Amino acid sequence: MAEGVPVRLEGVTKRFGAVVAVDRVDLEVPAGRLVTLLGPSGCGKTTTLRIVAGLERPTAGRVWIAGEDVTDLPAARRGVTMVFQSYALFPHLTVFENVAYGLRVQRLPAAEVRRRTLEALELVGLPETADRYPAQLSGGQQQRVALARALVMQPRVLLFDEPLSNLDAKLRRRVRAEIRMLQRRLGITSLYVTHDQSEALALSDVVVVMNQGRVEQVGAPEEVYRRPQTRFVADFIGEANLLPAEYRDGAVEVAGYRFPFVQEDVREGPVTLMVRPEAVVLARDGAGLAGVVRGAFFMGMTTEYLLETPAGEVLATRPYRADWRLAPGQEVRLRFEEAGVYLLPADAARERSG
Repeated sequence: MAEGVPVRLEGVTKRFGAVVAVDRVDLEVPAGRLVTLLGPSGCGKTTTLRIVAGLERPTAGRVWIAGEDVTDLPAARRGVTMVFQSYALFPHLTVFENVAYGLRVQRLPAAEVRRRTLEALELVGLPETADRYPAQLSGGQQQRVALARALVMQPRVLLFDEPLSNLDAKLRRRVRAEIRMLQRRLGITSLYVTHDQSEALALSDVVVVMNQGRVEQVGAPEEVYRRPQTRFVADFIGEANLLPAEYRDGAVEVAGYRFPFVQEDVREGPVTLMVRPEAVVLARDGAGLAGVVRGAFFMGMTTEYLLETPAGEVLATRPYRADWRLAPGQEVRLRFEEAGVYLLPADAARERSG
């Protein structure tokens, strides 16, 4: 397997007629790391991936792989392979033949084709399926065959286009864990596209949040979750309560409730208070933001509470306790754990324009 190499995008733009799908994207993918492009449908993440793959040509900007400008190179000469959402397996070929297909197109010696194909199937844990056909495999096994077919080409960069979208929730978690462990073991540079926030947080070394063709924020998963730089990122990554507040003298005031909080990168004055649902502490009395329970929803390990407050609706997620429940209509007090609180400056809290 080839060692991981860096990938760099400089000012990459892609227009389809009047539509700007990708808008001046600058991006660094470090060698050997897994970087995820995350965002809603239509945000430009798949188009960006296809530009790296050589399947789309940028309207402007350059693409570099291992220090080489590959913008004008065809896909076959870039040393990249892609794992697709649809698996794209040939139904009339065995697993072995599917994985070996690309090597045979390159007219490699039969002995090398066999060795590399069996090694790739061993890597994904499916050596026993070599003689089966895709229809005889589960969805998770088919996706791993698609991964083996990509790995057998010994790519410099591995690209994933929403590869787990067709799997059920439990299988998705298992296969994403297998992809992550294999990527770490091989040290192959990977660029992964998804609209699933939990998938991005679980898989990535770096998360790139995209919106309307632009990069909103780049950072480690915990950084993006804990310290979003825009309202869009705060609202898109997980659940977030966004409340109007005032920040002054090392404290935050929201609808008459004031609590100490220090954040160096925000100016005093009006702010948007972001509170993650798991950071909302509920009490029947005492200090806190006044609220009324509008709904209580048992979720198994947790209970979700929808609360009405003078600052707006708040969602709280608390560990389930059979001996402590709140009923709709009950008055409560809300306090916020510091680890789940972040302040957005007024200019960052507005929706992106232009």
